[in-house]
Amino acid sequence: MYNGGTAGLTYWSPNVNIVRDPRWGRIQETPGEDPFVSGKYGASYVRGLQGSGNGDSLKVAACCKHYTAYDLDNWMGIDRLHFNANVTKQDLEDTFNVPFQTCVKEGNVASVMCSYNQVNGKPTCTDVDLLKNIVRGDWNLKGYIVSDCDSVEVLFNKQHYTKTPEEAVAASIKAGLDLDCGAFLPTYTEGAVRKGLLNESDVDYAVVNTLTVQMRLGMFDGNLGPYGNLGPGDVCTRANQDLALAAAHQGIVLLKNSARHALPLNPTRHRTIAVIGPNSDVTQTMIGNYAGKPCAYTSPLQGISRYAQTLYLQGCVRVSCTGNEQFDSAEMAARGADATILVMGTDLSIEAESLDRTILLLPGHQQELVSRVARASRGPTILVLMSGGPIDVSFAQYDPFVKAIVWAGYPGQAGGAAIADIIFGKANPGGKLPMTWYPEDYVDKIPMSNMAMRPSGGFPGRTYKYYNGPVVYPFGFGLSYTTFNHTSLQAPPTKISVPVSSPQTSPYYVEVSQANCDKIPKISLKVDVANTGTVEGSDTLFVFAKPPVGEATALGLIKQVVGFEKVLVGAGAKKTIQVELDVCEHLAVVGENGNRRIPFGKHKLYVGKVRYSIQVQPSLGKN
Repeated sequence: MYNGGTAGLTYWSPNVNIVRDPRWGRIQETPGEDPFVSGKYGASYVRGLQGSGNGDSLKVAACCKHYTAYDLDNWMGIDRLHFNANVTKQDLEDTFNVPFQTCVKEGNVASVMCSYNQVNGKPTCTDVDLLKNIVRGDWNLKGYIVSDCDSVEVLFNKQHYTKTPEEAVAASIKAGLDLDCGAFLPTYTEGAVRKGLLNESDVDYAVVNTLTVQMRLGMFDGNLGPYGNLGPGDVCTRANQDLALAAAHQGIVLLKNSARHALPLNPTRHRTIAVIGPNSDVTQTMIGNYAGKPCAYTSPLQGISRYAQTLYLQGCVRVSCTGNEQFDSAEMAARGADATILVMGTDLSIEAESLDRTILLLPGHQQELVSRVARASRGPTILVLMSGGPIDVSFAQYDPFVKAIVWAGYPGQAGGAAIADIIFGKANPGGKLPMTWYPEDYVDKIPMSNMAMRPSGGFPGRTYKYYNGPVVYPFGFGLSYTTFNHTSLQAPPTKISVPVSSPQTSPYYVEVSQANCDKIPKISLKVDVANTGTVEGSDTLFVFAKPPVGEATALGLIKQVVGFEKVLVGAGAKKTIQVELDVCEHLAVVGENGNRRIPFGKHKLYVGKVRYSIQVQPSLGKN
């Protein structure tokens, strides 16, 4: 598209902000609630865009955004342009900064974007510690730092952080900002220099950081090297469209499959399908926000029509579902079909950038439509959900008339084909939930503007790492049409000694900075994954680490992901996965001061269905 004159070579993507609260409107853009997974996703995404290259060369310049603690857009009159996120050092280090660090250190991303919000009273784009000291210093960013669009103008005009535009520009550039998505730096930087607020060397430094990335992209070379022959015709190839379908297959999550496995449906037995719901025949809804122009759409109705004759009824004109006038007709259609598929959920009118939710339930009368149609249906009723964020569908989870629930997210251009392939068994679902699905009353426990992660008082905490309340569906949940068994082939040692460089200040842990980490052997785990069912399927094994009870209780930490592997296993076959863990990295926890430390005592590791225990103890000296 760049060669065709319709695009640049810089893409401000991916969004790796943590899903802290289920109401956030931009969940659809993110990898989920786990910092470790989000970091690995971000680094892989960056490598995909930027290419392996030769030396420092780039195919496309990626950008990890929005740094940091940005996860509120517009909730109950509080908006991102004015919001001050009060965040502890512990949560910054343990949660919010983790995926950005991985983006930079493992993904070698070309750019990091600072966010609109303030963190602890300071706009992120003027925070020397966040930008110069951490991103460019500790993490060694080789690229540029850019503001979210008009962030510098926002910190002056809306947050009133500085008295003049020149002071806003000076504060940002001195903090480490190199590029303004907006007009403030181009308009006021010269004035800031003339007023003595900035040195020309500060401006030179920012210019060098941006021009260097352009050079790495080959923009001054007179050609595009190995990518010079690519054109718009290379976008919608058959291989790329097949990849869009495969991605949709892998992302769909099967949440419920009752009645002796209602799914997959059998096309020879279920010849007539009632397709009902406001998302049944949508196209643009499936790509969510920040998407390119699709090559072609396949709506759910079109996908299902490839397998069976369909009786289609919207049920609700829009996802807001403000009336129930069509419900009688929907019930009638369900009575006349061999099976019913309800395609419900949300769209960008419910959750989006600048639009957070206030409830977790299905919008409007959607729940009533599902329940009425399920009771009327002659055959099994399948509920398909399109949404970016979690929805409390516990009513359907426990409704015996709703035989299966499928979450498709926003599945992209081929989403309708993928949904149909899953429902009729051409593809086996293997997706796992990237975030916890909370019950509706969770929103009454704490305001979205409270940044706390850990439980306190009547607040049950956030994400699977800290949340101690009931769930609709847990993080990492997802069913399959087959079954898997896990067997340990290689267990870690039952005891590990951590050499420390000086006598301990605490009998309960050692700071990672005080441990001789290079002297500690790696923990190697080997597990067999056996497909004990009758169809090929993919299995995702999360490696969870749980610190010793005393330390876990003190920190509010339940467990944390320290690794994961996804394997495709044929029916009746086995595959072996091997995971290597580093004690200082993977068994460490973050203390109240934001420092990482290794607790002494019994650590537990969970790999699929396999459990291990490791006693970690200190040892003085050089051993």
